[in-house]
Amino acid sequence: MTARELIVDSFAGGGGASLGISWALGRGPDIAINHDREAIALHAANHPESRHYAEDVWEVDPREATQGRPVGLMWLSPDCRHFSKAKGGRPVSPRVRGLAWIAVRWAKAVQPRVIVLENVEEFQTWGPLGPDDRPCKERKGRTFKAFVTRLRNLGYEVEWRELRACDYGAPTIRKRLFIIARRDGEPIVWPTPTHGKGRPHAWRTAAECIEWAIPCPSIFDRKRPLREKTLKRIARGLRKFVTSSPRPFIVPMQHEHRAPSVDEPLQTITTVTGHGSQGALVAAFLAKHYGEKSPGDTKAVSIEEPAPTITARATQVQVVTSNLVELRGTAPHGQSVEDPLHTISAGGLHHAEVRAFLVAYYGNERDGGDLFDPMRTLSTRDRFALVTVEGHEYVIADIGMRMLVPRELYRAQGFPDSYRIDIPYNGKPMTKTAQVRMCGNSVCPPLAEAIVRANVCTSGVRACRRSA
Repeated sequence: MTARELIVDSFAGGGGASLGISWALGRGPDIAINHDREAIALHAANHPESRHYAEDVWEVDPREATQGRPVGLMWLSPDCRHFSKAKGGRPVSPRVRGLAWIAVRWAKAVQPRVIVLENVEEFQTWGPLGPDDRPCKERKGRTFKAFVTRLRNLGYEVEWRELRACDYGAPTIRKRLFIIARRDGEPIVWPTPTHGKGRPHAWRTAAECIEWAIPCPSIFDRKRPLREKTLKRIARGLRKFVTSSPRPFIVPMQHEHRAPSVDEPLQTITTVTGHGSQGALVAAFLAKHYGEKSPGDTKAVSIEEPAPTITARATQVQVVTSNLVELRGTAPHGQSVEDPLHTISAGGLHHAEVRAFLVAYYGNERDGGDLFDPMRTLSTRDRFALVTVEGHEYVIADIGMRMLVPRELYRAQGFPDSYRIDIPYNGKPMTKTAQVRMCGNSVCPPLAEAIVRANVCTSGVRACRRSA
C-alpha cells in the first residue's frame, strides 16, 4: 500500500477493525465514520491520527472526504442487528438493512482499490421485506445477489467467506461473513488460519480473559433469587465440568492470564487455603440461557439444582472451581474455558463467572466423620455434592457468581489491555453499558489484521513487510 493511498473505516465503532488495520499496515485509518458519538469518542481516544466524522454515513461525501487522494482500503461494518438471527421474528428496518449500499456509493465515487465488508452470516439472506416488515422467504438472498452484481459491474472481483475469530488468534468463537472486493487485478487472498488443532498455535481460551482476583458473591445471599432456569443451567454445568470432570486444570488467581495444564509443575502455584494464596483448581464452563420471568426455586437438593442449605463461607475454602454462565443463548449446558469464549453481543452484560467453593473432605474419624458427616462445619443437609479432584475428595460449600467486566470482554474480542475503554465522555466516565455495546459491535482486531495483511499487502509488498 502506498503512502498516498487513504484508509477509510466506515461504521468505525470503537475501533476494532482500525486496530487490526494498524497492526497489518503500520498505520491506522485516515478517515473514520460513525453516527454514534460515544463510539467516535472511544475511537478517537485510541486512534487520534484519524479524521473523525461523527455523523450518518450517508451524510459524508466521498469526494469531499478524500480530497482527490486515492483510497487503498475501505473497511465497512454496517449495522447487523436486522440480519442477525438473534432478532427472532420481530419486524426489521429496511433502512438499517440497506446500510451496506454505502459500499456501492463509495465504489462509484472514489473507486477504493480494496473493499472489505464484515457482517453476520445471515447477511447472505438479504432480500426484500414483505408487507409485515419481515423478510420475504420466497425472495431470500435476492438483494444480496444484486449488491454483489453492482460491485462487479463497477469493475470489482468479489468473493465472500465465513471466518471464525478464534482461528486467527482471538479467544472467541465469533463467526462473521467477510466480503472482499478489489479492482486492481490482484487476486483476492483468504488468510490461512493460524490457531487451532493441527495449526501453528493452539486456540486462545476464555480462561486467559478472566480477572481471577475479582471475588464472586454467593448466589445464596442475593436479595433477588436467580431464575429457575439459571439455577438449573449452573447446576448442569457444575455436574459436567466440576463433579464429573476427570482433569480440572490449574489457573493462577493473580498476575497471569495463562491457564497452565495440570501436567505442569505444581510448585508454580499453590492451592487456595484462605491464607492469600494465588492459585486455584479450576474446571470451567460456558452456559447459555434466555431470561425467564419465573422466580427461582432455591430449595432443590439434587445435583440438578443448587441447594440453599449450603452455609459454609469462602474463608473455609481450599479449592475454587470457576465457571462462566452466559445469560442469553440457547445451549443448556456449559462450555470449557479451555475453548474460546462464545460470541459477545452488543445488547448488554450477559456473561457471568460462577465459582464453586470446595472444602476438603476427610473420610476418617480423626479428621471428622465419614461420607454422611463431611466436616464439623457442615451438616448432612449442607453437603451439595462430593467432588473428587486428582484423587482427593471435596464438597461444594458455596457457589458464587459475578458479571464479567468490560475489560474481560474486550480481551475475548482480541483487544490488548493497553486499549483504552474507560474514557471520559461528556465530562463523565463512559458507562459500562456503552463499553459493552461497542465491544459487542466491534470487529475482532486479529481477524481484521489477517485479512488486511493478506490483501492490501499484495501491492506495496515491501512496505507491508517493513510494517509487520
